[in-house]
Amino acid sequence: MIYRGYKGYGASGASYSKRSTKGFKSMSGSPKEDIDDNNITLRQRGRLMYMGTPVATSAVKTHRTNTIGLGLKLNPRPDIEYLGITQEEATEWARTVRREFSLWASHKEACDTLGINDFYELQQLLLTSWLTSGDVFVLVQQGKATPYRPYSLRLRALEADLVTTPSATGAIAGTSGTNPNNGNRIFDGIEVDKNGAVVAYHITNHYPYESTVTPYETKRIPAYGRKTGLPNVLHLMNSERPDQYRGVSYLAPVIIQLLQLNRYTESELTAALIDSYFTAYIQTTTAEGENPFNETNPEYDPGASQDPNEYEMGPGQVNFLQPGENVVLADPKRPASGFSAFVEAICTQIGAALEIPKEILLKQFTASYSASRGALLEAWKSFKMYRTWFINDFCNPVYELWLNEAVATGRIEAPGFLTDPATHEAWLGAEWIGPSQGQLDPVKEINAEIMACENGFSTHEDSALRLNGSEFTSNVEQLIREKELLKALAPEEVRNETKEVTDEPDEEAPESDEGSDLEKPDGIEGGTEDNSNE
Repeated sequence: MIYRGYKGYGASGASYSKRSTKGFKSMSGSPKEDIDDNNITLRQRGRLMYMGTPVATSAVKTHRTNTIGLGLKLNPRPDIEYLGITQEEATEWARTVRREFSLWASHKEACDTLGINDFYELQQLLLTSWLTSGDVFVLVQQGKATPYRPYSLRLRALEADLVTTPSATGAIAGTSGTNPNNGNRIFDGIEVDKNGAVVAYHITNHYPYESTVTPYETKRIPAYGRKTGLPNVLHLMNSERPDQYRGVSYLAPVIIQLLQLNRYTESELTAALIDSYFTAYIQTTTAEGENPFNETNPEYDPGASQDPNEYEMGPGQVNFLQPGENVVLADPKRPASGFSAFVEAICTQIGAALEIPKEILLKQFTASYSASRGALLEAWKSFKMYRTWFINDFCNPVYELWLNEAVATGRIEAPGFLTDPATHEAWLGAEWIGPSQGQLDPVKEINAEIMACENGFSTHEDSALRLNGSEFTSNVEQLIREKELLKALAPEEVRNETKEVTDEPDEEAPESDEGSDLEKPDGIEGGTEDNSNE
């Protein structure tokens, strides 16, 4: 007889005979069973944690602030080699595109269907909804162009609950279904063909448990336009399993820990509050039936009580006790001495699961510089990953939709953009600039970047992005303008300072460097700069 349970992992992690695993009943099914069927509960709990648990709120907002910040800004980078244009032409084209894109992105009525958020505020909203609900959708719509808002592209943010499998009554039913018109399967509102490719989204006008008299309706939106092939719906999520069509709340792995931590914190807070009510106790030898308990008399002015059973406390207060009475001040024991250490220990585990070190999660930098910097670097690995996902799922598709309209209406010139797919892709090259990592010790970190650039371990462009999120080319252009401005101002200042001297008879002064307090900078001979490239 072969005892399979005692072979390989059956003798360790898969064992049902060991005392530690006898009660460990594990059942896992398909992504539909494990994720879709539980998502409605996870969304509600994830949002509740965000709304009512400080640690969860910190985790989500920390991600939002570092991943998106004030918004990811467009920096067009067309492929000049493929397009056959010069760097100067590409720079001028990018400048025009940024200016045109701002006409659309910086005005809430121009880009948001609801007219509430501009493009950069939409980014913040979408990431927050993605993290709390597991995923979020953006419906691509068309609005009315006006003389000052020349673009018709509009975006409508949709919460995860609004994409759901159709139900005849509007009641919450199963998450899976079938489209009767074509036989396609539907997984929690997402319709897929026989190959499993997403072909449509089913969007409803009702939230679960919403009280409304509006008739229940569900509309099928094709995933891509029939003629252009461009997306009609953008879906922001990250997958953790193959064949997964819906996202899972970012807080899902730590919901239990967050809930229990919140309960414990509230209990300690309540205990400390109650403890604080008992300021002092009166010890007395009076008979038990004659002892008052916190007696007050509202008929008397609290500032001048005459009740012999009422004792007052305040600055300079003098109380006369009855014979046999003694005052004992309370000694509060809350919060418990281990409260802070215990909370930090739990937050360390929560932060590890969410890829946010405890120092970042609690905004508490009490360790050494090296430890704090290590925590910051570790957190930024996660922030950069989520930023990349967000750019791929939202920013780049929106930029493509916008640029298609801009070229089609003639506001942007991009030869071949609408006719050749390779040229189309070459014009679409772009990067999105967001918040930088920040510095704990600017002097050390800037010097490190200088050394990295000088020795070929980094580029000026990458260093500028890391240090403050700026663009190196723009920095250089601005510095050139500032230098020219200083050169233009300097002669005027010199003329003003030497005006009185020029009124005296001219005398030739002997040329001499002796007595000068100024030293020539290294690499400068004869007062001229060496601008040659090394």
